[in-house]
Formats: sequence, C-alpha cells, structure tokens
Amino acid sequence: MNKTIIILIVCLLPVFFLGCGGEESSEQRFSFENKDQFVPQFNADSAYHFIEEQVALGPRNPGSEGHRKTKAFLLNTLRDFSSERTVFPQNFTAKGYQGEELKLTNIIAAFNTQSSDRIMLCAHWDTRPRADKADKNKQEPILGADDGGSGVGVLLELARLFKENPPPIGVDIVLFDGEDYGKEGDLDNYFLGSRYWAQNPPVKGYSPRFGILLDMVGGKGAQFPKEQYSMHFAPALVNELWSIADQKNHGQLFLDKKGNAISDDHLIINRDLQIPTIDIIRHEVTENGAEFAPYWHTHDDNMDIIDKNTLKAVGEVLTELIYNRI
Repeated sequence: MNKTIIILIVCLLPVFFLGCGGEESSEQRFSFENKDQFVPQFNADSAYHFIEEQVALGPRNPGSEGHRKTKAFLLNTLRDFSSERTVFPQNFTAKGYQGEELKLTNIIAAFNTQSSDRIMLCAHWDTRPRADKADKNKQEPILGADDGGSGVGVLLELARLFKENPPPIGVDIVLFDGEDYGKEGDLDNYFLGSRYWAQNPPVKGYSPRFGILLDMVGGKGAQFPKEQYSMHFAPALVNELWSIADQKNHGQLFLDKKGNAISDDHLIINRDLQIPTIDIIRHEVTENGAEFAPYWHTHDDNMDIIDKNTLKAVGEVLTELIYNRI
C-alpha cells in the first residue's frame, strides 16, 4: 500500500467510528422501548441470495481463490450500500500451521456516520480450511453456507436496508476474517480477525452501546438458546431480542432457555475491549457442552441446508431492534 492511500485511510477513519469516549451507564446502553416507528421489511430472499453469491465463489478459507474473490465481493457490495469513504479493509497477517503467512482482512462498514450513538453488528466471513467432522475428505475446505455465509448474508441484507432507510442510530458492520482457522482443541488459532481488531482498533476508544454477533443463523431447524457468555456480559440485550422474537412469533427459534457458554468472536470483544457483545448462535444444550448442527464442519454445510424462514426470523428481530426499540 502506498503512502498516499495510507494517509487517506487515516484521515477517513474518524468517519467510521464516531461512538468514541464517554461513559454510559448500563441503563443508558440498554435502554429499549417500543417507539412505534416505521420498520422496513427484511427480505429473506435477498439474504439468501447474498449467501448464494458467497458459496458460488467456493470455500473462503485463507489463501484460497474463493477467499480472494469473496473479499472483493464484500468490499464492493458494502461500498454500493454505504460509500467508498465509509468502508474500510483492515488487512493483517498471521502465521499458519505450516509457517505460511496468512493474508487476512477484516471488513468494516459504517452507516449513519453523523450519529455518535452507535451499535456494532458482526459475523465472520471466512470458512473452515478442513472438514473435521466429515466422514471423508476431512482435509478439504468446506463451503460454509451456514457457518460463515449466513451471518454475512443477513448483515448484507441489513446494509441494503440501511441504504434505503437510514437507521436512527449509527451502525457499524464488522466482518471478521480467520475466525474458523484453528484446529479442534487449539483455541489460540481461532478468532484471528477479532483478536487483531481488538488489539488494533481502527479508532482508539471506539465504544458503541453494544455489539451483536451472528454465527450459524440460517440453517433448517435452527434454534437459538440464550448463550451464557452473552447473558453474563449483556443480559438486558439478550432478553430484549428474545422478547422481540416472541412477539413476532419466532419463539420456536429464539428459545427462552439457558444455552451453553460458547467461545466465539464475542468473547474476544468482551474480554479485550469491554464492549458488551452477545452471540446469536445455533446450538443445542448438552451436559458436555454445546452441540452444533449435524452439518457443522462437514461438506454438507451447503445451500441445501439454508432456510429462508430462519433468515427471516433473525432479520426481523434485528430490524425491529434497530429501527424501533433503541
């Protein structure tokens, strides 16, 4: 990157994150009420299409052709919905298991940049470089329609809505890279993007009200119990979202039930930056920990398991929160 581009990015970064500094009480952060405001319709068909477009590019594991193409697709799509000046690629490198240099990119987009009152929505856009849970071809990368693709698809559809209907609060979308790189049992090599982002925040003191992480939010038969790290760090936000889901007849997906504590990008954000962040993540509760969908980390994580009704439920809950409850 040449010096001119670096200087330009540094000058523009304050545009992205205006919610910096200042202390808010918990009551202020998590103040919700039904304001009877207009809420645009979340289009599940559109979200599904955004997942299709990602999957069509192939596995998005670091270093792959699909990874390179998807980076360009995400940047171009978000710039269409926001602007060239409010979408920022945060490039960084990490070491792979074979000592190779992984070229990774977190992608950040800001909406309603005039507002200093902000929230953060996030997901990971990479896919797993190995199919640990598959019966065969375990060392081949997966397509990740749900695990990676669905969270991004929902956020891209929200970005499209934000262009047509500017949100009443500042919203920053952060797509993390390298979330799913680690091998089973090696948590130090998971969450590479959120670790880097937390250690190198694009703007010092970035302090949105809260964050919401989406992970595996598009599969058939999905259910979302209340993940326990989320309940520890931001119980009022969890309860508000699950209450909205119940009011919109999505209670069969958003279970009013204690979930497991799951290590995910939100744990890094909570621990390192103290930004209260929750995780909407598909899992089943077991005594031995969370159990994920049968297609998890296998080659069956493809478009066949994506359900528009699941996408609709997640999208409607988030749009109601953003446009009418904050």
